[in-house]
Amino acid sequence: MELYKLSGVELGREVNSGNISPTEVIRYFADRIEERNESLNAFTYTKTEEALDEAEKLEKRLAAGEKAGPLAGVPVGLKDFLPSKKGWTNSHGGVRSLIRTDTEDSAFYTAAREAGAIAIGKTNSPAFAFRGTCDNKLYGPTSTPFDTTYNSGGSSGGSAAAVADGMIPIGQGSDGGGSIRIPSAWCGCFGFKASVGTIPAVNRPDGWMATHPYCFDGAITRTVEDSAVMLEYMARYNPRDPLSIDHGYRCFTELMKRPLYGMKIAFTPDFGVFTVDNEIAQKVRMAAIRFREAGAVVDEDVSFNFKSSQNEMAELWCRSISIDTAIDMELWKQEGFDLVGDHRDELPEEFIYWNDIALHSTVLDYRRFNEIRTEMLDALQDVFDRYDLIISPVTVCAPVLNADDGNTKGPYEVNGHRTEQLIGFCETFMENFTGNPAASVPAGLTAAGLPVGMQIIGKKFRDEDVLAAAYTFEQIMPWSYDIPWSRDINHTL
Repeated sequence: MELYKLSGVELGREVNSGNISPTEVIRYFADRIEERNESLNAFTYTKTEEALDEAEKLEKRLAAGEKAGPLAGVPVGLKDFLPSKKGWTNSHGGVRSLIRTDTEDSAFYTAAREAGAIAIGKTNSPAFAFRGTCDNKLYGPTSTPFDTTYNSGGSSGGSAAAVADGMIPIGQGSDGGGSIRIPSAWCGCFGFKASVGTIPAVNRPDGWMATHPYCFDGAITRTVEDSAVMLEYMARYNPRDPLSIDHGYRCFTELMKRPLYGMKIAFTPDFGVFTVDNEIAQKVRMAAIRFREAGAVVDEDVSFNFKSSQNEMAELWCRSISIDTAIDMELWKQEGFDLVGDHRDELPEEFIYWNDIALHSTVLDYRRFNEIRTEMLDALQDVFDRYDLIISPVTVCAPVLNADDGNTKGPYEVNGHRTEQLIGFCETFMENFTGNPAASVPAGLTAAGLPVGMQIIGKKFRDEDVLAAAYTFEQIMPWSYDIPWSRDINHTL
């Protein structure tokens, strides 16, 4: 049985039915990681023996007649950024001097464990998850399995590459500017970012630290159904998150199947401000109009009232996302740990630059920050007043080549226009400022064989609309690609 081709739900069904044991599953995927990881650099480390111990415990429960969750025995990867599993370690995205023991479980891991899944290792991320590519000075770049000379996208690039390559069915992502959607686009996966307040984010001592912009935990999968299952387990009210909303239980695996007939969709290649590669824009447009086959109304003549430029908005994101990291580093200095002063060589210069900008920002700078954020909210809401969904490219370009210095960045320019290289090549960060749900759906391949991602954005708290559109598109245009893992390994159980 070629387990790597099964979705998480399909694999969990095989385990729950007794067709395969949890220990067989973990051994299978551990072997696959060992075979495949060197070419992609998706995992920073694995915990196979610990995963096997968990699998043996699950096996005994199943033998006793206990039913596990829908992801029983499914191996998942955790992002090597912030704490995600007590007792493991994180490197804050490949920063050697910041390697610390995880003191808490993330929302993703808590949900995955409740659904029956088993954590098998940590996946690569850039330093402080501060860019739309995946590379760092400690572990190096992660590649897309479509061509290992090209980057996986970031910041959850290790998870996306591992999922796309069949090393795991489900990987953890976190999204503060597109970090679930960008690598999903460049690796041919499905990545979903929920509405603000849907998945709890409990931070201490500052309960509001994940709000400027809004930062989200989530899953990267190969199917919409797997993401819907994860969302059902992650979407829980928690009063210790100041933005958490009690929606009650929602069965997203059923809601995703509702028809799109009559739904109004606004397509934009660029939101009126982004410079987009022509091939990317055309691929996503051709994908978007296929929603008409499901009875949806797709309007290709939609205008957006953004007043700031692409790079101004991207630089706003760089400044705002640096606020909390700048605070952390100032607090560390008070404790005698000077990250920039003593470990500068472990950090990208761009990170240091924006950290300094954040430290020296004025109250009027923060006023301007909120004004532009409000502009983004109004520009999107003006369109949502008339449409149910917005569709755009995830990124303005195809995957970029990996650098050899631990500092892969986005393109310097697109179509002759200068592009901010950390996040400015991504049409994703606006939804982190506004809190709208959004997903990346595979929309085809470029002439060079590299994946293209289509972004589906929904109204706030209408997560099911995004999932329904993605699920419908999955039926219309299935995204099963002839990528390396499907053609050069005959890996069966």
